[in-house]
Amino acid sequence: MNSFLEALRVQRWDDHRYYHHSRINQSLHLVSALCFVVAYGLLLVDPALAAWLAWGVSMTTRQAGHFFFEPRGYDHVNQATHEHKEEIKVGYNLRRKMVLMALWAAAPVALVLSPSLGGLIEPASTVEGTLRDIGMAWLALGVAGLLFRTLQLAATQGAMTGLVWATKIVTDPFHDIWLYHRAPLALLRGELIDPMGHAQRH
Repeated sequence: MNSFLEALRVQRWDDHRYYHHSRINQSLHLVSALCFVVAYGLLLVDPALAAWLAWGVSMTTRQAGHFFFEPRGYDHVNQATHEHKEEIKVGYNLRRKMVLMALWAAAPVALVLSPSLGGLIEPASTVEGTLRDIGMAWLALGVAGLLFRTLQLAATQGAMTGLVWATKIVTDPFHDIWLYHRAPLALLRGELIDPMGHAQRH
């Protein structure tokens, strides 16, 4: 258990110090995390609505932070190039995220073109039904994306790495709230980039 918790700590620390320098990105992660926590609760009563919140708000704000606001130049804090960080990324790097987001955007198109998904589901007869089918498709995509990368990591880097990463992803919303709850205040003070003094001392 100690080795598992230490590996989880390392993955969380690396994720923070390498990929969350922008205060805008951190603030968007806070919004994303709060919405994910609500979505977790909604899973128990309305999975389709939970998926709409998770993908429509949480994932879009989270990935917008990475794609549009996180610096991609040389990382002086960690003495690493952007290319090196992308190469060693345990989870979804930007290239993998682009594939995942493309699948997310393609799901509604697929349901509009083929409401039964080739006979896999009962076709919706109302707009509300179509929206719920889209939500369930997104929920399935989220679960599949989590399982796919977990198994991929288990096969290439060991079962422990895969299991630790899956645990990190599922618990990230709670950890991000604790980690980035002060980011909006720092942003309001005009601090666009976290000085990462804590990372330099680590």
